[in-house]
Amino acid sequence: MEKNAKIFVAGHRGLVGSAILTKLHEAGYTCLITRSHSELDLTNQQATQDFFDAEEPEYVFLAAAFVGGILANSHYRADFIFNNLAIQQNVIGESFRHGVKKLLFLGSSCIYPRLAPQPIREDALLTGPLEETNEPYAIAKIAGIKMCESFNEQYDTEYLSVMPTNLYGPNDNFDLQRSHLLPAILRKMHLAKMVGDGNFDAIRRDLSQHPIENLEVINPSDQQIREGLAYFGITPERLTLWGTGTPRREMMWSLDMAEASLFVMEQVSKEMLAGGHSAISLANSHLNVGTGVEHTIAEIAEMVKREVGYEGEIAFDHEKPDGTPRKLLDVSRINALGWKAHTSLEEGIKKYYEWYLSSPCYN
Repeated sequence: MEKNAKIFVAGHRGLVGSAILTKLHEAGYTCLITRSHSELDLTNQQATQDFFDAEEPEYVFLAAAFVGGILANSHYRADFIFNNLAIQQNVIGESFRHGVKKLLFLGSSCIYPRLAPQPIREDALLTGPLEETNEPYAIAKIAGIKMCESFNEQYDTEYLSVMPTNLYGPNDNFDLQRSHLLPAILRKMHLAKMVGDGNFDAIRRDLSQHPIENLEVINPSDQQIREGLAYFGITPERLTLWGTGTPRREMMWSLDMAEASLFVMEQVSKEMLAGGHSAISLANSHLNVGTGVEHTIAEIAEMVKREVGYEGEIAFDHEKPDGTPRKLLDVSRINALGWKAHTSLEEGIKKYYEWYLSSPCYN
């Protein structure tokens, strides 16, 4: 990519998109195009077409998505498949119509079968049933991968797909109804500690930034806060998390993912992903991105507990679903191409909590 090329980062306010935008700025790219959701609804075909007609981007990072954790995936199944399919079809379709030189599609490790052999290789795709709790989201992401592959084969485009492991970092989603594993644990742990410390003013500031169901009243009382947080299993004495705590998860700092995304756009071609063959294979032309290190959910919760300074008990609700029992990506392909993650989970959690405490509601 040329330093003055017009680059569209779709989803620039989200976890991955904001990290990509940061790394592009650091790398010296000067013509970055962004739109917030209120400015451009990428599920709207006409709006997306009008945007591409006006801006004519040369490169696209497709990081925009409708995302959430296990609770959100269970409750908003239609929204997950419908909105993500619409975003992908509109952005990839307009990228083709406007001759975009290269596109990077951000997928998810949930595309792989629930019981895929570990660590999961790229060729495990479509070899078995998906995890039921996030099947709609996974199917949408698989469709995006196959759309990129199919355009590459039929029209010789350069649309690459990367599958990140579980991510966390600045600008994460801390909505307790829709957040992923680590942001949910960190925020719950932090709020539980604040209740124990009697720091209800800090909780009110937190709620102003990240509203919680059952606590949407203006200036809730201390008792209302206690009762509202207890609904989510958040108390000074005990923090209750979903499942058994035994599933294993690989977690990656979002800025590492952004570095990998920039690396792929700058240095990786579809021929490289197809093993150097001139005839591009439709199968497995996507690329895993992760750390290659995993921890149980219980271990992750203990790391967060130490960083936050929470002194209560961590409990698990075994009646709630666990999700996929294990999900470790095989990252040998991207490592062989020349990129490796460098932020440990302990280091990342420290940075993560520091960022959370630096947000406007605490300053």
